[in-house]
Amino acid sequence: MAKALPCLYILLLIMRLIEYNMQKTTSNRIDRSMENINNKKRLLVIDDEENMRHMLTAMLKKSGYIVDTAADGLEGLSMIDKERYDFILCDIKMPKMNGIDFLKTTRDKIGSTTVIMMSAYGTIDTAIEAMKEGAYDYISKPFKADEVFLALKKAEERESLKRENLFLQEQIRKIEEKYSFGNMVAKSKSMLSVFNLSSKAAQYDTTVLISGESGTGKELIAKGIHFGGLRAKKTLVPVNCGGIPENLLESELFGYKKGAFTGAEKDKKGLFEEADGGTIFLDEIGELPLSLQVKILRVLQENEIRPVGDSKTKKINVRVIAATSKNLEDEIKNSAFRRDLYYRLNVFTIKLPPLRERMEDVPFLCEHFINRLSIKFGENIKEISSGAMALLLKHDWPGNVRELENIIERAIVLAEGPVLLPENFQPEPGVKSCIEGDAYGGYSLKAAQITIEKKLIEKALNATGGNRTKATHLLEISHPSLLSKIKAYNIKL
Repeated sequence: MAKALPCLYILLLIMRLIEYNMQKTTSNRIDRSMENINNKKRLLVIDDEENMRHMLTAMLKKSGYIVDTAADGLEGLSMIDKERYDFILCDIKMPKMNGIDFLKTTRDKIGSTTVIMMSAYGTIDTAIEAMKEGAYDYISKPFKADEVFLALKKAEERESLKRENLFLQEQIRKIEEKYSFGNMVAKSKSMLSVFNLSSKAAQYDTTVLISGESGTGKELIAKGIHFGGLRAKKTLVPVNCGGIPENLLESELFGYKKGAFTGAEKDKKGLFEEADGGTIFLDEIGELPLSLQVKILRVLQENEIRPVGDSKTKKINVRVIAATSKNLEDEIKNSAFRRDLYYRLNVFTIKLPPLRERMEDVPFLCEHFINRLSIKFGENIKEISSGAMALLLKHDWPGNVRELENIIERAIVLAEGPVLLPENFQPEPGVKSCIEGDAYGGYSLKAAQITIEKKLIEKALNATGGNRTKATHLLEISHPSLLSKIKAYNIKL
């Protein structure tokens, strides 16, 4: 008897384990059943024929849909106010409210719900009208069950693609947020640090000094700070301090009163006053003459200006963002820049590294420029070959990002296929290679424009078989302008 007790104990233990496993299996089945229910698509059938509603309900429920019904458009309206549906099967000819009116009324209510129309009186015109009002598909009565299921399957595939597209767009948006600021893109650690600093600067109404070599993107950073900040809805006024003659600079910046000098026939606002409430971007501020530096300092200290020829000052509310390619500390040592103005400007400093110090950005920038410029020129350039990329990575980029953009633009103009090849970056006869630092045969924008225009005109004429009228449409210029350029560039027809 004593020996039987352990056996009985083991038997009871086995029975308990079997019972536990059965309960677990049942629970899993219930969970899976609930999961299936939760994943079922909800569908609304709107049709004035009771037999049609009954037939579609039985057929669709058997296929796993949760089905509701309505006898006309008005009842359908009340149903969509209470419940969200994945699909709506709607008859066109119904009393009280027909299918087309239902579509028009619910266009802003049903959101992403897919509507499939049904009718025994349908024509092509009816189908087109339904599509215009937002219907996804159209089925003519009488129909077979397979036609309904095919339409629903197509609709589900479309919804799946839409969800995937939205997901990809969100991923792209996150990537762009991480690797961009304003209209600038980069992946290097140094530039991501610049983007982070710039984003912080945008949130505060403080003076910013941006330094960096020519072509690194100082103006783009300034624009990003302005349009990402508190003054985004106000004016951004860019000023090239080295591009305005010294004798005109004061009147351009601060304006003047009528009669202040010969030719001053009426009062004129200066650029600081134009920027009132917004931002003024003083590019290449290191080029300012000392006499103007004193007056800029007063604006920063007192928030006021005095137009040329006026005895009174004006209060202004302007944010100042300045940029320089010069080393202002060296300029101070050489007595070419005021120390007190430097300290006033140097509140929040952002230094842009040259492209040669962040070569990991070159492939990323190439992709960005190829995508943008291909759209601009109507070309189908997909990528850059490894051989061409190797050439670009060997270059030290004295002109920085601006030089890279110009070189990619030229390569796209020269390309004959969807991939940019090394020969697209080679020089034309008698012209030094752009990869060797002499883009478009020099630094002349005028020469670069001539090279590009000539190539595009030749390309347009080849594409149209020499038809100059059609070529003007491709080039988006007038016929006289095209004839003039053909003559000027000695283009052979």
